[in-house]
Amino acid sequence: MELPTQTFRVTRADLVRYAGASGDFNPIHWSDRVATGVGLPGVIAHGMFTMALVGRALTGWAGAPDAVVDYNVRFARPVVVPDDDQGTEIEVSAVVREVTEEGLTRLDVTATCQGEKVLSQARATVRTPA
Repeated sequence: MELPTQTFRVTRADLVRYAGASGDFNPIHWSDRVATGVGLPGVIAHGMFTMALVGRALTGWAGAPDAVVDYNVRFARPVVVPDDDQGTEIEVSAVVREVTEEGLTRLDVTATCQGEKVLSQARATVRTPA
């Protein structure tokens, strides 16, 4: 069974807000000059911000934040965020891999940006809604 795709827009303003909340003011998350100077294609979203957006999708599917029992990812590629009002989009989808006798649902999760996977080995376990 496939869960409905959720789409999250990410703008430079979101990156600034996340930097303030997380304390991660690394200039690769706000300066094109620095980002391209270290070999990146441009300013990139914080990996943990990307992971948090996927977590938001998981809590939506599960019905509550405390229904997410386990969640793991590997970062596959950066989410490049252009310096415009539109930003970019992260699309999150998931497929049910297993429903256990204990009432847990194991999910294989996919997150893409511009058609490219940004996370690999993304898996979650959620309590199955009653």
